[in-house]
Amino acid sequence: MTVKKMNDFILLCTAIATALIAGLFYAYTCSVNIGLGRLPDRDYLAAMQAINTAIQNPLFFASFMGTLVLLPLSAWLNFNDEMRLRFTLLFAAAIVYLVGVFGVTVFGNVPLNDALAHIDLPSLSSAQAAEQRNAFEKPWLVYHNIRTAANVICLVLVILGCMYKKMPG
Repeated sequence: MTVKKMNDFILLCTAIATALIAGLFYAYTCSVNIGLGRLPDRDYLAAMQAINTAIQNPLFFASFMGTLVLLPLSAWLNFNDEMRLRFTLLFAAAIVYLVGVFGVTVFGNVPLNDALAHIDLPSLSSAQAAEQRNAFEKPWLVYHNIRTAANVICLVLVILGCMYKKMPG
């Protein structure tokens, strides 16, 4: 396999991984979060506990962490005068992903998920369940919407990078 073909293959993997995570977050935004929002407080908290445990699996981590590695790798592989625009687009996508997706997830959503995991739901009164839900749901959704928007921006940048071809001549 030539270097060019290897670079193209890595760029394709980057686009797929970025799209998978963008799709996951988008699906949450337009369906999962809406459905969960209709649940009673205790059921909502229990469902989020279950989802937060279930999502910690190799398939999710491969795409979530893979994107974190593949974006800067793809940018680096395209760091040359002939592909300056592609490099810039991929580098920008890597920064947006690092800060807006990975950073927001690690420093926003995950601490909320961890706090939720330690709540003993059966011991909560109805008022306490409502209080816990309010403390979790509103900030979690804000962080989630930020990372979703950031991931869509990443995806657009990657797609534009994939479309860029060096000018002949």
